[in-house]
Amino acid sequence: MQKTISALIGIGAYLVVQDTGAQRFDWGTLATPFISMARAQDADWQKVDETLGRKPAVTGDVRRYGFPRSDLSVTLDGVAIKPALALGGWVAFKPAHGGTMIMGDLVLLESEINPVMAKMIASGLDITAVHNHLLRASPATFYMHVAGHGDPLKLASVIHDALAESKTPLTVAAPPGPPPAVELDTAQLDQIIGVKGQGNGGVYQFNVPRRDPITEGGMQLSPVGPMGVAIGINFQPTGGGKAAITGDFVLTGEEVNPVIVALRTHGIEVTALHNHMLDEQPRLFFMHFWANDDAIKLAKGLRAALDKTASTKS
Repeated sequence: MQKTISALIGIGAYLVVQDTGAQRFDWGTLATPFISMARAQDADWQKVDETLGRKPAVTGDVRRYGFPRSDLSVTLDGVAIKPALALGGWVAFKPAHGGTMIMGDLVLLESEINPVMAKMIASGLDITAVHNHLLRASPATFYMHVAGHGDPLKLASVIHDALAESKTPLTVAAPPGPPPAVELDTAQLDQIIGVKGQGNGGVYQFNVPRRDPITEGGMQLSPVGPMGVAIGINFQPTGGGKAAITGDFVLTGEEVNPVIVALRTHGIEVTALHNHMLDEQPRLFFMHFWANDDAIKLAKGLRAALDKTASTKS
């Protein structure tokens, strides 16, 4: 039996042993995740943090950096939008393929889209979507989804320099005081939605995972919340037990219209339907929504829509 042994040197050496009897075992398929993890651990994350001007939220092997548009005063149907409700841009870093992959969703004004995009594409990052999430907001806000792969510090520099073309705050100011209370029956909301929510800047937020694994470029996108592929639901109290709600449903094609019908039947407006990524598996569509009404009533409508999806429920 003749064997050919070849070593590849670059991101790491591995062996490929091939028999002339057409039997092949590629050790690289086993080695790549460990190489990626080692590279990510070797990265100088403190310099990444310094470049981006903030500390990340770390979940598993994902570092997610928030870029809320706290500089904007956006109103919609008389509601002053808190950054955590609909203005929370972010970029997530995850070990992948011998380096780091990034995915992100940046909140921009119309005048900022082309300057930021020009910086991104000049540095080799991919633009995967540009669109609205809301209707009738003043000023109008748009959302640019980006992706890339490489050295984390270089990627961080690209993100910083691109966002410098906008008025996105690049340093994090100390909060003026304790976060505002979420004056809603959050225990009942948890029970209806079926997962535990959490407060963030006066907004009560849910991340509802799908049951099916989601991959992009051959990498599983997990944990799903930090990577932007969980169903996101946000409640902002508007007084008297009412709340403004927005977020996005993560859907396969056959789920789209049943969810539209469920939302509309319960008085929840569908404000956008589009992609966020380019080559994910399974193919996904993201549906954004809006309403301002009794919070419990809206939660029941959202639950009816969730029941049309392959989402998890505790």
